Amino acid sequence: MTDAPTIVPQDTTESTDATQVKPMRVLAVANQKGGVGKTTTAINLGTALAAIGERVLIIDLDPQGNASTGLGIDRRDRNRSTYDVLVGEAALRDAIVTTSVPRLHIAPSTLDLAGLELEVSSARDRAVRLRNAIGRLNDGHAEGTDYTYVLVDCPPSLNLLTVNAMAASDAVLVPLQCEFFALEGLSQLLKTVEQVKEALNPRLSIHGIVLTMFDARNNLSSQVVADVREFMGSKVYDTVIPRNVRISEAPSYGKPVLVYDLKCAGSDAYLRLATEVIQRERELATH
Repeated sequence: MTDAPTIVPQDTTESTDATQVKPMRVLAVANQKGGVGKTTTAINLGTALAAIGERVLIIDLDPQGNASTGLGIDRRDRNRSTYDVLVGEAALRDAIVTTSVPRLHIAPSTLDLAGLELEVSSARDRAVRLRNAIGRLNDGHAEGTDYTYVLVDCPPSLNLLTVNAMAASDAVLVPLQCEFFALEGLSQLLKTVEQVKEALNPRLSIHGIVLTMFDARNNLSSQVVADVREFMGSKVYDTVIPRNVRISEAPSYGKPVLVYDLKCAGSDAYLRLATEVIQRERELATH
């Protein structure tokens, strides 16, 4: 497990008024464990939100670039990437490419992201570069061409990239696999969220925890669901994502599962999750 980086307050003066251009919800999809369905959730939740009328941008912040590949973006077509955005060589708008899904766009990543932490380690704004980029996203763009949801697909570690995502986000969505060690590491993730909240982003919260890869034939899966709900209470979404072969197959075709097989159990689950996310958004807006 990668230890969380030490988080200290950064100079955020550049981004304070930019985010007021238009209300836009930014959710970081984060878990420092790999293989928990994080990228799958970012891709398919984004697709489901777009399917019900939202304008969605996925920001691929993982050097592996699986979200980009899973949405059919060939590595040769990633002329501008999130790396270029974070080192200041491109505006976020310039890195965005369209996908085959209407109303769903993506800012792809490349392996260059793996070296970002060393490159910007001495910069005062190193932890808020993504927030500044997102803050300028809708500058000069007419209403109707902007985004209502931005989903940031984080790398499987608590490094500077994940801290940037949390500093830029309104809330964190945590995919958690239904396996024996599901709760291991969750406390560290929650601690990092609190550190970012105190030092960089007072509005940050846990939007919810989505349980993934649930196998109804496995008693352990049901026990994990019960344990996580007992530990995290109402923070756990009602929707549980099943272990589903169609979800696993879809990325190899460069498609979200909702495009690959709309009628499968996985697609149905992500549509229900999108509805639940929007419902929570409404509840948060009234508080």
